[in-house]
Amino acid sequence: MKRRKFLQSTSAMSLPFFVGGIPFTGVGKNQLFDLVGDDNDKVLVLVQLQGGNDGLSSVLPLDHYDTLAGLRSNVLVPENSVLGITDTVGLHPSMGDMRRMWDDAKLGIIQGVAYPDQNRSHFRSTDIWHSASEPDEFLTTGWMGRYFDINHSSFPIDYPNSDCPDLFALSIGSVISETCQGVVSNYSLALSDPFSPGTVNIGEEGSTPNNCYGRELGYIRDIARQTNAYSETIIEAANKGNNLSSKYGEDNVLAQKLKTVARLVSGGLKTKIYVVQIGGFDLHSNQVLAGDPVQGRQSELMLQLSNALCAFQEDCVQLGIDDRVVGMTYSEFGRRIRSNESNGTDHGTAAPLFVFGSCVNPGILGSNPEINPDATVQEGVAMQYDFRSVYATMLMDWFGISEEKVRTVLFKDFQHLPLIKCATVANTEEATENLVEMTVAPNPFGNYFDLSFTTSRDWLKIGLFNAIGSQLRVISNQQFAAGTHTLKVSTPDLDSGIYFIRIAGRSSQKTVRVVKG
Repeated sequence: MKRRKFLQSTSAMSLPFFVGGIPFTGVGKNQLFDLVGDDNDKVLVLVQLQGGNDGLSSVLPLDHYDTLAGLRSNVLVPENSVLGITDTVGLHPSMGDMRRMWDDAKLGIIQGVAYPDQNRSHFRSTDIWHSASEPDEFLTTGWMGRYFDINHSSFPIDYPNSDCPDLFALSIGSVISETCQGVVSNYSLALSDPFSPGTVNIGEEGSTPNNCYGRELGYIRDIARQTNAYSETIIEAANKGNNLSSKYGEDNVLAQKLKTVARLVSGGLKTKIYVVQIGGFDLHSNQVLAGDPVQGRQSELMLQLSNALCAFQEDCVQLGIDDRVVGMTYSEFGRRIRSNESNGTDHGTAAPLFVFGSCVNPGILGSNPEINPDATVQEGVAMQYDFRSVYATMLMDWFGISEEKVRTVLFKDFQHLPLIKCATVANTEEATENLVEMTVAPNPFGNYFDLSFTTSRDWLKIGLFNAIGSQLRVISNQQFAAGTHTLKVSTPDLDSGIYFIRIAGRSSQKTVRVVKG
């Protein structure tokens, strides 16, 4: 077996070593000099909400509350229980701690995050979010892993070393994240207990034969030695670190994971990416208690998420590391607009995404989803922002990675979003609302409609989507001069039904719901 083939096959299992029943997973390539060096000590925390979070129960569009009451009355929390944060937006009543983060300007909300041609399979959609691939593209690397590959293709040989003494990424828990999967192996390892990460007993090494078996055995021994070396740095950081917040719930698994992150960061570990997970969001049934939508599994999950993020943020502030740490949530998809008869919601399209930290721009990016009283059973919330634009902005503004590299790792059409208020390197134009307005007439339409929009000089991509998030057509993808433009769109091939038009520029976008009669 060739070394590359061996590495690829073993990385699929992430080379787990079990010591005393505790998994300690072999790492892949290590950190980048431009992210690990003394000139950049930033940390990004990724919070995965597994199962597909119901965004319409998390961030409620109060200006469409009466319409929602007619579409999901059995799961919709009473309006007088919603925690209002603006005149038109409210949070689930269990998210009191996150509303306090909002009041403290430590929380941002991005509306309608998804990707074109939304896949409603848990496995495939999660794979797309981790790999940042096109929906019809199957990649074996993660979005961070591809970037690491650019600079550290020789790993694991000679790692750790004096320049890169610590690991680059950690998945807190027993499951390694595919976000950091490189061509050869994974940049992340899974950690359950920072005080006892586990070591590997290499035993009597002796000599190895000069053949394929000997070379692969030598590689495994190298990984074991590397695992032991990283164990020592983790234990050292855990012992040096601290937690000052008293808000971490002992029975809140997510809070305990974030508590570990805060302790390791405060203890001096130079790891840049932390991935934590909370499951249980696939609520086809019993999302709420029958007759009491304020209670139920969704309420419990929102309480766990809210308390965990608030405790972590408070801890970072008290530890004096809050100017180095930002975080974001993500989930494979949202839920449908209409609830089902089992007091639940089914797989949908877009959902809001939370960003948090002292360095994020507080506020709401995007507009409330458009909710129509005749929403179909299959209809999900329309996409406003491509999730890869969120990734790209974090790489550029938080870690200071060049726009050229970001476009290589992700995709060339990403939007630069105003997410970080203390950007490391602002190497792109300031994000502005380039699209002033967009109208479709007639609406409802027949075999054509006129799409009119006003913009500053910008490159615009205009797409036509159906009600389940599939992109049916790219209407235009070109540079437009400043001013008002009108495009006549022919639609004789479309069936009667609900559609969405999305216009995306460099830093702004707009989505409008249209109907073919």
